[in-house]
Amino acid sequence: MTDEKEMQAAIEAILFTMGESVEAARIAQALECPEKKIHEVIGRMAESYEQEMRGIRIIRLENSYQLCTKKEYYETLIRIARIPRKVVLTDVLLETLAIIAYKQPVTKLEIEKIRGVKSDHAVNKLVEYELVAEVGRKDAPGRPILFGTTENFLRHFGVDSVDDLPVIDPLRKEDFKLEAEKEVETRLKV
Repeated sequence: MTDEKEMQAAIEAILFTMGESVEAARIAQALECPEKKIHEVIGRMAESYEQEMRGIRIIRLENSYQLCTKKEYYETLIRIARIPRKVVLTDVLLETLAIIAYKQPVTKLEIEKIRGVKSDHAVNKLVEYELVAEVGRKDAPGRPILFGTTENFLRHFGVDSVDDLPVIDPLRKEDFKLEAEKEVETRLKV
């Protein structure tokens, strides 16, 4: 890579994506250019970031570089972090949450068996939203993680206890079961 602007863009992308310090030698290897050139280009980038009104800067840690926030913006970052995030529960998340709430403690494999698809992303999002947490390990080969709902779940859904969750009418339960079996048959035919 010979064009300086292109090198700067690539270095910026590397430092942003890695999120931690990256050795100059690794950057040089990735960009297929001499390490000396990387130091020169990053030096100019760091100088430019300091001169311009930017919220980021590049710091050098021995023979590595890292993209960081300027100290002047720490207070702003603290304020934004304190603003509650709006949590959006998609149909997939709600479906997964319902399975966990009614079947807890439950493993990802058990959730996937019910849903019929991988559920890693959904479970991870629910953990991130603090609606679900790891509650132990199943006494089975591989000791898979068991998931259950949290106090946050109860608070957000206005339930005092998971025992207070509505009970599914047995007749409706049979209808759901038949509907699910038909859906599985349809998927298998395709």
